[in-house]
Amino acid sequence: MIDPSAEIHPMAIVESGATIGADCKIGPFAIIGPEVTLGRGVTVKPHALVTGWTEIGDESTIFSFASVGEVPQDLKYAGERTRLIVGKKCRIRENATLHTGTDGGGGVTRLGDNCLIMAGAHVGHDAQIGDNVILANFAGVAGHTTIETNAIIGALAGIHQFVRVGEGAMIGGLTRITHDVMPFGLVSGPDGTLQGLNLVGLRRRGMARDDISALRAAYARLATEDGSLADLAQALLLDSSSEAVQQVARFFTENSNRSFLRPK
Repeated sequence: MIDPSAEIHPMAIVESGATIGADCKIGPFAIIGPEVTLGRGVTVKPHALVTGWTEIGDESTIFSFASVGEVPQDLKYAGERTRLIVGKKCRIRENATLHTGTDGGGGVTRLGDNCLIMAGAHVGHDAQIGDNVILANFAGVAGHTTIETNAIIGALAGIHQFVRVGEGAMIGGLTRITHDVMPFGLVSGPDGTLQGLNLVGLRRRGMARDDISALRAAYARLATEDGSLADLAQALLLDSSSEAVQQVARFFTENSNRSFLRPK
């Protein structure tokens, strides 16, 4: 179904079965697959591919040569029907790749609202990415990862499969991440060292000064006191009334497939 208000270049290919919403714009040589749904006001630039069982949220833009909704790079994938869901007002830049899920990973790769996926970045199968996430140029997010709201992944960074990156965390460029990153953490260096808190990001988001102070105190406790992270986090849950600290503490009490980067 194609809404009559959509603008589709005569040299674009929109396969039968696709759903094209109101005010969409599809450029020349773009290809839209038969199971694709484009929400209201979606723009697909020339030479972009949107395929698979894929849903693109309202007012998102797919830039030239991006490949969105292709099958996963997983040798276990056997052609099962799985999905990619992209939220509203996302920008998927040139040569970025986003793949559908697998049966073994839940069947859905999901991108939240207002995300920026820069040129050449990759979102692997079954990844769960929150709102307002930025993947800088050629960042790689492997399968089964979770990137929480407001996180930023620097250029050429690599996120290992099954890793969780907490809300508001900042991963520096050229960084390899093989362990879970706490909310509001700052990680840099080739081997992914937790350097402290993403204070610049917290201030830009307008976090209250009292919460930032509480987070700094909590980080110091986690970095200096003896004991397991789980035990220290349980103590923080009891001792702190700051919701930001509570969020960090809950993160460390949850199960991890990759273990945690420990504050230093």
